[in-house]
Amino acid sequence: MTVPANPNPVVLLDRPAPHVARLLINRPDKRNAIDHDVRQALTAAIAGIRDDGSVRALVFGGTAGVFSAGGDVPSMLGLDEAGARARMQHVAALCRMVAALRMPVVSAVEGIGAGAAVGLALLGDHIVVGAGTRILFPFLQLGLVPDWGQMLTLPRRVGVREARRILTAGVPVRGEEAQRIGLADVLVADDQVMACAIEKASELARLPMGAFARMKDRLTRVSSSLDFELQREEDDQAVSLTGDEFREGYDAFKNKRPADFIGMPGVKA
Repeated sequence: MTVPANPNPVVLLDRPAPHVARLLINRPDKRNAIDHDVRQALTAAIAGIRDDGSVRALVFGGTAGVFSAGGDVPSMLGLDEAGARARMQHVAALCRMVAALRMPVVSAVEGIGAGAAVGLALLGDHIVVGAGTRILFPFLQLGLVPDWGQMLTLPRRVGVREARRILTAGVPVRGEEAQRIGLADVLVADDQVMACAIEKASELARLPMGAFARMKDRLTRVSSSLDFELQREEDDQAVSLTGDEFREGYDAFKNKRPADFIGMPGVKA
């Protein structure tokens, strides 16, 4: 029996550039609010991307010029404690999956980015906003605490003082401010957000993925002491100094050419 394709998928997957996959939340009538079906679709899509050796960078975005209005608030109503815990465990599984990706992750925050969607972006590596982008943290106004890992990821980006301010202010953080305080990495014109995100993902896709993944892991899981960090450093360099990426990098250095980490033997094109 053939199962018909879903004519209205809540998440769209495409390949906008070589070695770059893009996931777009596709609920334009709900301003791309994230519900259970979106989380499940993102989880399934990311699992496939993670295991596809030809993908070296991922872009998150939304359809119709909107990143996402955040969690689908009506779907939160009527939960008992067991239901609330099940919901948060579903969120946590997706958060862990995104954070554990060894490839670069870029978010194109067009229009509105709120709540859960901001948490998704903060789990990645690079955030692009437009001059008219509005980033919202509505948790306290809803009687909720920030989730999707934001009590960890937001202060890491902007500092505790700034995180406290924007979480309690109840007003949008606009694009220019987001870039100024470090919440976003790049500020561009509104109609250039997605193109810039794809360009950045393409740039990051050319990095040595093994070395990038080790660096990303150490930035995410900060060492508790200098001795521990130096041991991790030794472990990583013992692999890197004896690996193909260093051989390619050194040959490029010696011959004064750009390194080609994608074209190395054994790397999927």
